Amino acid sequence: MMKKSIISTAVFGCLALLSSCNGGKTDSTEPQRDTLNAGIADSTVYGKCGVGTMMNTLELVTDDGKTLTFTIDEEKGSDVQGGMMSGDRMAVTYYKTADENIAHKVINLTTLQGRWTSLDKNFTINEDGSIESNIQAESKPYTAWTICNARLILNTDTFDVLSLGADSLELESAKGIFVYKRQ
Repeated sequence: MMKKSIISTAVFGCLALLSSCNGGKTDSTEPQRDTLNAGIADSTVYGKCGVGTMMNTLELVTDDGKTLTFTIDEEKGSDVQGGMMSGDRMAVTYYKTADENIAHKVINLTTLQGRWTSLDKNFTINEDGSIESNIQAESKPYTAWTICNARLILNTDTFDVLSLGADSLELESAKGIFVYKRQ
């Protein structure tokens, strides 16, 4: 009788332990967050496109209030994506010569924002760095974005912006080229 009581207690204890472990699954209430450009120094300058901007010159009023002027010269490697409209938010990488600042990559962040679609993705890039997925069944939706060294980071995927226009976006990563249209 004593053995049955000990075995029953041991079995009951094991069942209680297994049920409290939830089958080995964890129930974390804190969402996991993707790390965007963690530990990478960003050489990009951010600001608003100034009124002194012309076809071959970008005037940028930086986030800290400085006004910088950049020469846009395709022969020297300048790449402007999304246009240069006064008041638009811009991300710029550049290099200095003895006489001037040459824009290397210019991304119009205002043009980048909005709703983009492809065959398997449908998302909205918001000004605050968040992304809303418009497909509920998407397995790995983008949730956050940032720019680092003139490259677009969506969650943990890093892209070069090959083309950005009013109605189209073309991105390239190690996985290939991805084309989106504005919705």
